[in-house]
Amino acid sequence: MFSLFRSAMAGRDRSRREFLRIGGLGMLGLSAETLARLRQAQAAGASGERMRQNSCVFLFLFGGPSQIDLWDMKPDAPLEVRGEFRPISTAVPGIQICEHLPRLAREMDKLCLLRSMQHTMNVHGPACSEVFTGREYFGAPTTDQATDLDWPSLSALAMRYAACRPGIPASMVLPWYLQFPGQAKRIAGQTGGRMGERHNGLLIQGDSQRGEFRLEGFELHETIPIERLGTRRELLHSLHAARHGAVVDTAVAQTFDRHREQAYSMLRERAGEWLDVRREPESLRAQYGSSLVGQSLLMARRLVEAGVPLVTVNWEDETKIDGVNTCWDTHQDNFPKLKNLLCPLFDQVFPTFLRDLSERGLLETTLVVAIGEFGRTPHMGQFSQSANTRKTGRDHWPRAFTALLAGGGVRGGQVYGATDKHAGSVVEQPVSPADLTATILQHLGVDPTQHYLDEFQGQPHALSIGKPVADLG
Repeated sequence: MFSLFRSAMAGRDRSRREFLRIGGLGMLGLSAETLARLRQAQAAGASGERMRQNSCVFLFLFGGPSQIDLWDMKPDAPLEVRGEFRPISTAVPGIQICEHLPRLAREMDKLCLLRSMQHTMNVHGPACSEVFTGREYFGAPTTDQATDLDWPSLSALAMRYAACRPGIPASMVLPWYLQFPGQAKRIAGQTGGRMGERHNGLLIQGDSQRGEFRLEGFELHETIPIERLGTRRELLHSLHAARHGAVVDTAVAQTFDRHREQAYSMLRERAGEWLDVRREPESLRAQYGSSLVGQSLLMARRLVEAGVPLVTVNWEDETKIDGVNTCWDTHQDNFPKLKNLLCPLFDQVFPTFLRDLSERGLLETTLVVAIGEFGRTPHMGQFSQSANTRKTGRDHWPRAFTALLAGGGVRGGQVYGATDKHAGSVVEQPVSPADLTATILQHLGVDPTQHYLDEFQGQPHALSIGKPVADLG
């Protein structure tokens, strides 16, 4: 079932607790944790009418998929490089991909294979941070875990700066924050970080056993209709005078006000309905499959329809509890895992998602990006970072990897950039995570050159230090 990720607001000081006590959270029937995950959305215009706006679905392939085995194959390379898989033709003459992705091959007219992604970080956490934030990792590559000095994620930047109509969060994340088993904190780069955790996107957490979601606190009950909530809201306004008798941090109070108004706006917009994938026809849900990642992409389509500018979907499969080969990580048994688990799952959910967007006329304005934190080593068993790598596996490789792009003005049926004969180095049209971030922000109507203030050092930083990729159309 869907449940809201439980996390308290930053700055749990005495003044905040006193204010929350006085403010009377229970008046709206919503928990502090629910309110704390909400941010006020910016209006799409004075009229407040629904408009078709640009959006982005960012599918993060956690673990790092193998570019050379999937979408940048080198069939003429030696066996220890090219591996076991063979390429197949696609719907676009001259473009080939892995034989175990036949459905994706049929949708190639919608896709751009951006084969020239590159950076230099080969450790999971810092590499995730670089792709999520579009910035080089600030510290030594010795940890996978988040710190308060993390650069803000694309999700947080969109939450703060992307425009959307009232009552709709600008950024949502599902179905989980990435976190390695046994580690106390989530992986770096997924939140507001040094820009402030209050800018985090709204996280919807899924149940991997049931493939379902639910956002608690946003389903109207028969005994509490929207009119009654409106009365409670007015009562809360009348309690504002009580603030004068308490020591209250003005910024905290204002944040709470924004959260409360956002919560009410989402209730008024009947968020419980557009967050409920069970309203979709069973036949369509079956096409996406019962996996959590499949249902997350179905939810992403619903969120795009509702007007959410950025939806981040973090890949989830049964190996997320494996500390050695988590999700797309393939240090061992690279080919069996791709053939039997990852390719069949991806080849079901991703082409279905693209086709669903296209049939509903949403692909023109929705930029779809599927990318991992890096690729895999060109040579089987090659050591680059992890001692867990065996002769049957591939280690981490950030020097050349592939992003899949579709929609949002990107021309389908094309290959952008190129790698050398072993898919180990970029030789044409290099693209950095910073460039990709700038491209997405620009698509969302956000100026990537504008600045925010670093809460730790008080220094201004540009939202992105990259340049939008201009020749994808």
